[in-house]
Amino acid sequence: MDVKIGIQHITRELIVDTDQSADEVATAYQEAVANGGTFELVDTKGGRTIVRAESVAYLDLGSEKARKVGFGL
Repeated sequence: MDVKIGIQHITRELIVDTDQSADEVATAYQEAVANGGTFELVDTKGGRTIVRAESVAYLDLGSEKARKVGFGL
């Protein structure tokens, strides 16, 4: 699932491809905001993206369903 993170005062957004579900991402963000800490995502290759929760302007949680490619059913 692609997660787009908008950062305050930054024109570009961060895009992270993660195996986490939308609920897991939302819960992690809500906990980070409540604790005044950092929000962390792990991408599909094991990389980590860490952002201060107070700097996040928005989260865009993409579809969790994988799109089929090719001619198969």
